[in-house]
Amino acid sequence: MNMLNSGLLARLRNSLAPVLLGPPVLAFLPALTLGTYWMGGEHALMIAALGLPLFFAGLGFFSRGTNAPLDSTTGLVLRDGFEMVTQEVFETAGRKEQNSAVFIIEIDQFAELESEYGEQSVEYVLRQLGQRLSEATRSRDCVARIASNKFGICLSVMPQLDLELCIQLASRYQTKLEEAIQLDGTSIYVTCSIGFCTRRQSPEEESESWVAAAFAALEEAKHNGPSGMRAYSSELHHRTKRRRNLHGEVVQALESGQIQAWFQPQISTDTGQISGFEALARWVHPVHGMIPPTTFLPALEDAGLMERLSEVMVYQSLSALKAWDAAGVDVPQVGVNFAADELRNPGLVERIKWDLERFSLDANRLCIEVLETVVSDSPDDMIVRNIAALGELGCGIDLDDFGTGHASIGAVRRFNVSRIKIDRSFVTKSDRDAEQQKMVAAILTMAERLELETLAEGVETVGEHALLAQLGCDHVQGYGIGRPVPFDQTLDWISAHISKLKEPPAIGGASS
Repeated sequence: MNMLNSGLLARLRNSLAPVLLGPPVLAFLPALTLGTYWMGGEHALMIAALGLPLFFAGLGFFSRGTNAPLDSTTGLVLRDGFEMVTQEVFETAGRKEQNSAVFIIEIDQFAELESEYGEQSVEYVLRQLGQRLSEATRSRDCVARIASNKFGICLSVMPQLDLELCIQLASRYQTKLEEAIQLDGTSIYVTCSIGFCTRRQSPEEESESWVAAAFAALEEAKHNGPSGMRAYSSELHHRTKRRRNLHGEVVQALESGQIQAWFQPQISTDTGQISGFEALARWVHPVHGMIPPTTFLPALEDAGLMERLSEVMVYQSLSALKAWDAAGVDVPQVGVNFAADELRNPGLVERIKWDLERFSLDANRLCIEVLETVVSDSPDDMIVRNIAALGELGCGIDLDDFGTGHASIGAVRRFNVSRIKIDRSFVTKSDRDAEQQKMVAAILTMAERLELETLAEGVETVGEHALLAQLGCDHVQGYGIGRPVPFDQTLDWISAHISKLKEPPAIGGASS
């Protein structure tokens, strides 16, 4: 009965709001006030002055959202309340032939954020994000926390709302959320993916389908993230369905050679010379084109084929080294990622030995990249033995995503790590953020004391590159240096890079 009454009140409020709060009534307020005084005197005027605000408040015109329970962390409406609002807005927009939109926002890499900063700090971050979304929306829009790392926004009914305006609003929300958050003297940067669907684009005439469409758009945005943004469309629906079907093709894709190693360059900050490449798995589907790793890697893991993927990546990396050698270009090494399950294989070291001998390559040409979380979380003796044995064999051991897994200095020594790869979360905007610079400088100082080489990941700007070189980082990698490309494009990239390193022609001299 209470929910029924609240629903009737909401419909009454939605019906009366345009009338009681519209420009015509506001224009007649002086006349209404004067008439009240003329007909009833001062007492009537006082009753009207006090009664009207109470009347509006009673109908909920001064409140934001619903009377549903609120999230204890952010103070925002929870999912149940959000669903009630979207149903009301959906029905109102259909009845009035107007439009609205639902935005679903997900904080990227939320699990890593919790692991790095802890639960209390993340709650503070979420409060800040919720407050920013409230500031970026109108008082009559509904902002909700619908999951641990997801927010929802439902716009109130609007007569004019098109795709361009929705994109502008999504960009505003994204920009607001991705500004630095200050926590204990540290700047925290988060990224978010956004999916949205307008009322008129809803695939079915029900609010649940409307919200589900916004979630589908979010999933598409995440496949193009971080900081992805997508609007729901019928084409998106077909792509989502097609992506599910691709999970059944991934096994054949691995064996048929559709999944291949692409190579991203790494360069020395001291000389500018190429110091290596990282091999990254890429799936180029013959019909659907590039399939992102976030789609096919979980499918391979579910199928138990990560070890087979590792074999393919090592084989193609060693083949690339031989081809570069034959072409007369100097590529010192290639890095290949190894997950915990692969490192747990008792026969791993013997397999790597056999591969190196087959290609007649020294062990130092192959670099084993291990996630910091594997080093910090793994008590497995087989993983420890395998990594140590590969290091003794002569392979480089790169500690990947350093700064996100809480690896101790003792663990770095125990695993015979030769180089640490500074995670991109520390590199991003480091040339403009003093706190980021301090974190990078601290990592580099520690590495220098431990006599470890360093490589910064995710370098995207000239400013970041220059700062890292100035601070003493040994190597850099990222889109600002070069994007991952298939092997047949690496020689062109190498040639272009070498030409940039040549001495520029002398300027000046005697004129003839």
